[in-house]
Order: sequence, then C-alpha cells, then structure tokens
Amino acid sequence: MQTSRIIIATLLTLASLTVRAQGDVEYRAEIGAGAGMVTYQGDLNGSLIKGMQPMATVVFRRLFNPYMGLKFTGSYGKLKGNSDNLKTYYPDMAQERFEFNNNLVDISAVYEYNFWPYGTGRDYRGAKRLTPFVFGGIGVTYAEGGDKSVITGNIPLGLGVKYKVADRWNLGLEWTMHFSLSDKLDNVKDPYMVSSSGAFKNTDCYSNLLVTLTYSFLAKCRTCHNADE
Repeated sequence: MQTSRIIIATLLTLASLTVRAQGDVEYRAEIGAGAGMVTYQGDLNGSLIKGMQPMATVVFRRLFNPYMGLKFTGSYGKLKGNSDNLKTYYPDMAQERFEFNNNLVDISAVYEYNFWPYGTGRDYRGAKRLTPFVFGGIGVTYAEGGDKSVITGNIPLGLGVKYKVADRWNLGLEWTMHFSLSDKLDNVKDPYMVSSSGAFKNTDCYSNLLVTLTYSFLAKCRTCHNADE
C-alpha cells in the first residue's frame, strides 16, 4: 500500500511538472488573420468614419521578446468615395458628379512595442495577458479601379490592444493610419488645379480598424535562456 502511494504521488508530481513546463513555453512567432473596416481620407473625404468599407488581412508576427516584435501584414479592401455634399469647391466637379470604387491591396512591415510585457505570466515573469501597444513602419499600396491603377509607398502608424486568450491564441484590436505618397488613390490628382510638391503634400490616406486572431508557434528552447527571465 505504501509503495502504491509513493508511485501515485510520483506520477502526479511528474504530471504537474509536465503541465507547468508546457505552460512555461515562450513562442517566437505568430500567424493569423483578421477583418474589419477601412476608410479613405483624401480630396473627397476628410472623415475617419464616413464611407467605411470591409477589409481582410493576414498577419505574421516575429517576436523578439515580450515587449518587441516585427509584424508583417497583407490586406485587401475597398476604397470608395464621391463628390456628393462636398464642402470644398473643385472646378472639375462643379458641374458633373464624380465617384470612384477602387480595390485596395496593402502590404506592410511594422515594428511593434508593447507597453507591458506580453504573455501568460508563466512564460515570462511579470508578463500580462492584456497590453496596449503602438507601431510604425513602411508599406506598399496598390489601388485599382476601372482603367486606372496606382502603386505607391505608405507610412503606417497605429495603436492597439492585445489579449492572450490561451497559451497559443491571441486576440487583437488595432487602428492604423496609412499616409500614402500618392494623390491618386481616389483617381483624382490636384483637384484645386494647383501644383504641389513634397512627399506628403496633398496626398491621400486611408485608415483601418481591425480585429485579429493569431496562433503562437516556434517555441523558444528553455535551455537557451534563463528560465527566470
């Protein structure tokens, strides 16, 4: 009987250590997808919420530590707008209504910084399941509609919040403003008929609000770093 108790106690101890070891894993990458809304801001719209259109995205995140990482995204959405109810006078649109409906493809790479160390609290001492974060980087924009298309660079800047639902699952909410280098995302260039210069002078922008779900993988070797970190 005593031997049986010892065996059972040993098995329970090993089981608890195994569960803890699995929970202590720190992952180096995430992959997932998201969906939300995108809005065009330019000559025909200055609002962040007017004319919102659906957007979908795929996400890959390379984690350096619980504070920092690189995020790569590929997104597809729509940019729409028209000259209805314009408060600004444009000579070309004074007599004839103008509208556009363009497909949008965005590929971006951004550096992310978490305000608090992100994790379960077991994989990294002091880590939080919930943390706000900010990010910035570079991107490429492709917009196409009708017989017109444009490809240009953009500067994405944004903020968000992420929550670790489970050891491997992460839920995020983020807002991004993309400052493009082109004034042709809406098929309209210089509607004032006044030439301009400078990288961001009179250029179009678009912003998106997305909900993402990612899966953590590429476990970091526990023997390769201090377990107390």
